[in-house]
Amino acid sequence: MQNKFESLELGQFIPLHYHHNMLNDAVRMRGFKEAIDWVVKPDTKVLELGGGTGVQSFFAAQKAQKVYCVERNPELVNAARNLLAQNINGDKVEVIQADAMHYLPPEPVDVVICEMLHTGLLREKQMPVIDSFKRRYLKKFGGPLPVFIPEASIQALQPLQQNFQFEDFYAPTIQFQNPCVIQERSKGLGDPEVFQLLAYAEPYSQTCQWDGEIRITEDGQLNALRLITKNILAINMTTYSTIDWHTQYIVFPLAESIRVSKGDHISVRFSYQGGAPLNALSDSLQVRLINKQIPVLEFALEALKEFQSGAVENAGAM
Repeated sequence: MQNKFESLELGQFIPLHYHHNMLNDAVRMRGFKEAIDWVVKPDTKVLELGGGTGVQSFFAAQKAQKVYCVERNPELVNAARNLLAQNINGDKVEVIQADAMHYLPPEPVDVVICEMLHTGLLREKQMPVIDSFKRRYLKKFGGPLPVFIPEASIQALQPLQQNFQFEDFYAPTIQFQNPCVIQERSKGLGDPEVFQLLAYAEPYSQTCQWDGEIRITEDGQLNALRLITKNILAINMTTYSTIDWHTQYIVFPLAESIRVSKGDHISVRFSYQGGAPLNALSDSLQVRLINKQIPVLEFALEALKEFQSGAVENAGAM
């Protein structure tokens, strides 16, 4: 069923001022510049899906022979052409107005850059766009597939006690958090639990889902879950290291808070399609406290300690 607000979702159509803000994100810019400089070799051919202002195509053009920059938004197409014309090697970039979901380059390419990323792989169309591209590319050109930037995304969930009071106004709403800043309003009640590892060159499902457990490591009032998405922009096999970029964290409030203690376990279940609206996760989210039974060996050891303690006390009384 089509969401009645679908036209308002980011998807592939992000306003120009939003892209201007992304240019000012130094962590994001440095990460992609380093990754593109590492992956793109001299005289190669590059395709960027969802080019925006053309900045990543510009990074690629410093080494590449040719860059195809695909953008759907006509305002951004004009902006990218104007900006690239003012930058060195901008003439290597051909800006094409087209839908990234359907576009294929006229020739095989060595690298594909696609940054349609949002935390949780929600809202933006990273998963369906790359999946569509791979199927159509292999049908037209055969293998191998190009190298993708980013190469992979890792997703995790963390249980939180979140302060939703804002100047005495209680508002348990979805919150965005800067991953590079300490979040004083959030208390972690457990370690982040990885639920998805997605390599874009490999086959993958369009569904993000999990049915698992998280161990509670701190006493508190569980009233939210933090969704963490770490993107592996490139892998350097020479140094056995990765170039990473975290999108903003998202905090999802729970419908009801749960009092938890250290050692408890919670069950978490959800399922949503990549690129779906933010509420797709919260609508399917189920969280409950699990009463764990004490393992037999642990129970026996505790009973033995109590018996020994009692025997010592009785011997002392005699």
